[in-house]
Amino acid sequence: MTIKIVSLTLLAAFMSLESCSDSGKPETQNDKPVSIFQANDKSKIQVALLLDTSGSMDGLIEQAKARLWDIVNTLTTLKYNGKTPTIEIALYEYGNSGLTPESNYIRQISALSTDLDVISQNLFALTTNGGDEYCGAVILDATKKMDWGSSKSDMKLIYIAGNEEFNQGEIAYEKAIQEAREHDIYVNTIFCGDRMEGINTFWKNGADKGLGKFFNINTDEQIAYIETPYDTKISDYNTKMNETYVQYGSLGAEKKQNQVMQDYNASTLSSSAATERTVSKSKAVYANSSWDLVDKVKDDKSAIKQLKKEELPAELKGKSTKEIEQYVSKKAKEREGIQRKISELALKRQAYIDQQQKKNNNQNNDLGAAIKRSILELAKAKGYTVER
Repeated sequence: MTIKIVSLTLLAAFMSLESCSDSGKPETQNDKPVSIFQANDKSKIQVALLLDTSGSMDGLIEQAKARLWDIVNTLTTLKYNGKTPTIEIALYEYGNSGLTPESNYIRQISALSTDLDVISQNLFALTTNGGDEYCGAVILDATKKMDWGSSKSDMKLIYIAGNEEFNQGEIAYEKAIQEAREHDIYVNTIFCGDRMEGINTFWKNGADKGLGKFFNINTDEQIAYIETPYDTKISDYNTKMNETYVQYGSLGAEKKQNQVMQDYNASTLSSSAATERTVSKSKAVYANSSWDLVDKVKDDKSAIKQLKKEELPAELKGKSTKEIEQYVSKKAKEREGIQRKISELALKRQAYIDQQQKKNNNQNNDLGAAIKRSILELAKAKGYTVER
């Protein structure tokens, strides 16, 4: 076994995970969801990350970058009635002096979206700057201004992280969390500091009222990554998989370039983060029908016939519809084979990591581990099952 301690610039590792022992209890009648839920064939798992980007939170941002794909891979293990749900992630920042007082120093960076490359891109673009942190305001904004699911089977989660008093600002956090609960959204709080300080500054109370989980974390620790014998091979398959994407439309070239850029961004953090991203890309959650013909045809068999000539990439211009269909079909088969091999290696990789962690009694308490545990607990309460 090789355990590699990676020192990243301002990298945050999150320790001392503490779940609220009573956060699973029913709240008052004001906390009872009042939304009218609809039946839906396709369940959704929706996760909103609300990150404090004030001057002291560089470590938090680095941790979010490092653990994004690990969190995504945990979400992909969840099934509802045997079906894979749609996964959407949103990103907010708050407490940044570069934002306006009129906005309560809040910015919605990405609304709930299945475009995971955009979420990664936006995470890597975040910067920190001074600020007043209004937790109630950002929770209310995220609750009211995004398209949350309406099915009873949907799992809707807010994770808010910061290090100042939870009750700052003119919008009371109790009111904001009540609004979230009326939409059946669970509010989880992550205090970046001492546990008792988090309790005394109302972060635990926020999680209690939101029927979520409370964590306290240390943003100055390093992350222990376990390298495995499978990482290099998975990386090789990632290169081959990227060659199966067939861009189309006005955004095709830009989106394909961003795919490669987010591969690079993950690799700058650690080989483990890069591997986690590749594993995510091998799963159904990583879908790019807005710019990739292979995924587009998977959704719509007649898509190629509807394409305009100017929407085609250079290698397909002048080709007949049949020739394009054959080309896309070939790429689809190649990708399916590569993804299958990555999935097989990913299972072996995870088994290796689990074995080494058990052997060394190594229980990670960083951001990814904390969020993953809470996701699995809340998923069980919502009737989801875990399938590798």
